[in-house]
Amino acid sequence: MRIAIYAFDGITMFHLAAPLMVFGEVGRLGLAADWETQLWTDQAGPVRTIEGYPIGDIAGPDALDVADIVVIPSWPLPITPISDALRSQLTQAHQRGAVIAGLCLGAFAVAETGLLNGRSAVTHWELMPELADRQPDSPLDDSVLYIDHGDVLTSAGTASSIDACLHLVRKYLGSAIAARVARSLVVAPHRDGGQAQYIERPLAQPATDPAIANVLEWALGRLDEDLSIDRLAAQAAMSRRGFIRHFHLATGITPAKWVLTQRLDEARGLLETTDWSIDDVAAACGFGSTVTFRQNFISTFGVPPSAYRRQFSAP
Repeated sequence: MRIAIYAFDGITMFHLAAPLMVFGEVGRLGLAADWETQLWTDQAGPVRTIEGYPIGDIAGPDALDVADIVVIPSWPLPITPISDALRSQLTQAHQRGAVIAGLCLGAFAVAETGLLNGRSAVTHWELMPELADRQPDSPLDDSVLYIDHGDVLTSAGTASSIDACLHLVRKYLGSAIAARVARSLVVAPHRDGGQAQYIERPLAQPATDPAIANVLEWALGRLDEDLSIDRLAAQAAMSRRGFIRHFHLATGITPAKWVLTQRLDEARGLLETTDWSIDDVAAACGFGSTVTFRQNFISTFGVPPSAYRRQFSAP
């Protein structure tokens, strides 16, 4: 398996090192004699990382002629279009049968080749809206750490590069070898959930309607109580129908969606900062039952509350 990893001026050392580390460990452990990694760049020669370190003796695009996997491990910020030459090199490698992997922001480069047209993709959560604008016909999914279409793969942000590379090791060499590599690197062979659990979810934009704003402030202090539409409408002194219309105009979402989002965000905070039982967290956040809480939490963040607590709770 010959793996060509793209390097460019301004790449971070971590993004370059992640695939080198995972794929290189296969060879260092003697798990597959034919696994080779090679850096390549637009023109053979050195590149300088964003940290200021030069990396020399890098191959040119000829490395793609024999590559089985081509990795774009990141992309410069602000996002810039890929060159015609790189677009041609990637599409030709794909036509020859190489797998094209866009890790983290590398998904932008892969998207510009057209290889993701109509196919789902993922990138770092902060840049998902920009990728959606640039790739409107590709459904984006922030609930996963990587998406593999067989011939094209994209991954979520930063450390998800390691998850995606371990996935490729597992895909071609099996779970036992992938687990051996993961143990050697002291990382999880497979992480639960997706990057949704890592997204900083900012508070919703303030409501533009004073009456609705007052209801939001009132409701935030009563997340453990009944916050049905009828009760919220009564607090706003509006009819149910009028309240729903005004609420959506003021916030951009439905009352039910807003309440659920606030309850889940409150639950995340309690899981991170308290040792309350899952039952107590569910009750404090206004969920009718622990089962309902778990279902909504998993649907939104991709992991159960207990797993989220293990990952994010303070020691």
